Amino acid sequence: KGTPNWVSWHLSSARVGDAPRPSYFNTDVTLPSGWYRVSTSDYTNTGFDRGHLCPASDRDFTDAEIKNTFIMTNVMPQAPYNNQQPWRLLEEYCRTLADAGDEMYIIAGPYGLGGSGSNGGVTTTIANGNVTVPSYTWKVILVLPNGDNDVARVNVNTRVIAVWVPNTHTGLTTDWSQYRTSVDYIESQTGYDFFSNVPKAIQAVIEAKTDTGPSH
Repeated sequence: KGTPNWVSWHLSSARVGDAPRPSYFNTDVTLPSGWYRVSTSDYTNTGFDRGHLCPASDRDFTDAEIKNTFIMTNVMPQAPYNNQQPWRLLEEYCRTLADAGDEMYIIAGPYGLGGSGSNGGVTTTIANGNVTVPSYTWKVILVLPNGDNDVARVNVNTRVIAVWVPNTHTGLTTDWSQYRTSVDYIESQTGYDFFSNVPKAIQAVIEAKTDTGPSH
């Protein structure tokens, strides 16, 4: 599809620093031969942002780490309003949690076929058919206070945030909390099994709930 299926990362205050943000994106030259290697120019004038899955600011404690977030296999075609408003604000909220002493396990990805960018209409692919434009962007976030033995510390009261956001440039709100859903719902759509190292009885509880906690 020319996009990642999903990207997963761990966020804590130890990952956040002040390395400068790169000004360019790099093709992933580690992909197997024969695979299409997406370049930054594939997104030019398409009406879609080069949308980071793992945000640059979640990995800016070294130059090498932040540069890794600018490799095109960490990028999906994201409608500008989706990327720059609710998606960005959720990223910033997660970093406020990290600053306050929490750590997070985060998985994000694209879903479906066909989004609406700033050029209007519905676009199914860019880059001459080599990059699929998703219809939704999704993210699941498991929040824990900083500590050790993380899997053992997950219980039925552990906070889990899940969002399912239409990949459109119009008709969205800046308030990411309006797109909250359950992990079970995202699993039902994507076919993925999240948090599978957590005991099933605990998974059943935390994945069925839709978060109602603070959003800023």
